Amino acid sequence: MSVKLFHNCRIDTPLDTGTPAGGRAQGKISHFSNGALLVENGLICRIGEEKEVLANFQTDTITREIDCQSRCMIPGFVDPHTHICFAKRRESEFEMRIAGTPYLEILKQGGGILSSVKAVEAATEDELYENSLKHALTALSFGTTTLEIKSGYGLDTENELKMLAAIDRAAKTTPQDVVATFLGAHAIPPRYKDNPDGFINHIIDEMLPAVRDQNIAQHCDIFCEKGVFTIDQGRRLLRAAKDCGMQVKIHADEVHDLGGAALAAELGAISADHLLAASDENIIKMAQAGVVANLLPATAYSLRKPYARARRMIDSNLPVALATDCNPGSSYTESMPFIIGLAVLNMNMSPAEALTASTLNSAYAIGKAETTGSLEPGKLADFLLLDGNSPAILAYHAGANPVAEVYKRGEKVV
Repeated sequence: MSVKLFHNCRIDTPLDTGTPAGGRAQGKISHFSNGALLVENGLICRIGEEKEVLANFQTDTITREIDCQSRCMIPGFVDPHTHICFAKRRESEFEMRIAGTPYLEILKQGGGILSSVKAVEAATEDELYENSLKHALTALSFGTTTLEIKSGYGLDTENELKMLAAIDRAAKTTPQDVVATFLGAHAIPPRYKDNPDGFINHIIDEMLPAVRDQNIAQHCDIFCEKGVFTIDQGRRLLRAAKDCGMQVKIHADEVHDLGGAALAAELGAISADHLLAASDENIIKMAQAGVVANLLPATAYSLRKPYARARRMIDSNLPVALATDCNPGSSYTESMPFIIGLAVLNMNMSPAEALTASTLNSAYAIGKAETTGSLEPGKLADFLLLDGNSPAILAYHAGANPVAEVYKRGEKVV
C-alpha cells in the first residue's frame, strides 16, 4: 500500500455537489492556507488544513512525504474539447484569415476542415497516433490531466475508425485519461455536397453502428452551423447516437444563432460547445436542462470574433466550462492557462469561476466528474502545483506556463 502526504501548500479547489456548478456556485472555491493532501494508491483519502488531515491518522503508515514548498495546489485541468488527432497543420490558412478571408469562405474553397480531411486520408494510423500523443503530452506539460479528443477529419467509415483507433492508442500511452468523441458530422464531404441529408443517413446507417462496434468513442458530436449541418439534421443524428448508447454533444451557434443551444437542451446533451451567437432565450433553456456550456475562447481569439457571453451565462445559472478547442485551423493551442487568461481578461470571469470552469465543470462536460475535476476524498489524486500563491497566477502571468509540477494519480508526471 502506498500512502503519500503532500503538505506545506495552499489548496484551492471547487467542491462537487453532484451537479455542475452554475451561478454563484461557479465562483465558490474551498481554500486551505496550510493545506495537506493524503493519497492512498492514487486516490485522495484526506484533504484540508494539515492539522486536521493528520488528526487521528496513523502517521507511521505514510510511505512518503512531499513538501510542496508553499505552492498553490489546484485540481488538474480537464480539457473537454480538442481536435488534436490530425495529420498536418494549416499555417497558410491562418495567413488567409489574417488577410481577411472569412473562415466559412475558406471552408467553401475546400480548405478548413476539408483540407485536414485530405491529410488524414493520406496518413497512416501510426502517424495519427504519434501526432495525437505529441499534442497530448504538450497539454500535459500545461497541466491537462484529462482530455477529450474528437475524430472528425475522416468523414467516411474507414478514416473515422482509423482516427478513433489512433486516439485509443494515445489514450493507452499517455499518463492522462482520454475520452474519445465521434464527430463524423464535422463537415459535408465533396461527394455529398448536394445531398447533406444523404450524408446524415450514411452516418446513421453505416458509420454509427461501426463506431459502436469499435467501442472506443463515448460521445457523438455534430457541427450545426450555416453552410454545414442544420438543426433538423443534428436532431436526427444525435437521436440515433443516443439509441446507440452514446452521450451527445453539439458544436452549437458558433457563427450564427441557428438554435443549436436549444437543440442541446431538447436532447439533454452533456454539453453544447462554442455558443458565441447563442441567444438569451436558449441560454436559459440550457440552464434549465442541465447542459454544460463549453466555451472555447481561443477560437474567438484566433478568428477575431466577439467572445461567448460567459458573464450572461453564469448569471443565468448556466454552468460554464472552458476548453482549448486545439485544432490545426482555428485554435492551435494546448495551453489551458492561456484559455483561463482569455476567460478572465476578455470574458469577465473571475479567477475562481475560471478555475471551476477548467476543472469541475469541464469534467462534467465529458462525463468524468465522478473521478476528477476537484480535490476530494474518493477522487483521483490529479493535481497541479503552481508557481504562484493563488489560481490568479494563471491569468496574471500572461504568456508563460505557471504550472510547476503535474501529478496524475499521485505520481509526478511533469
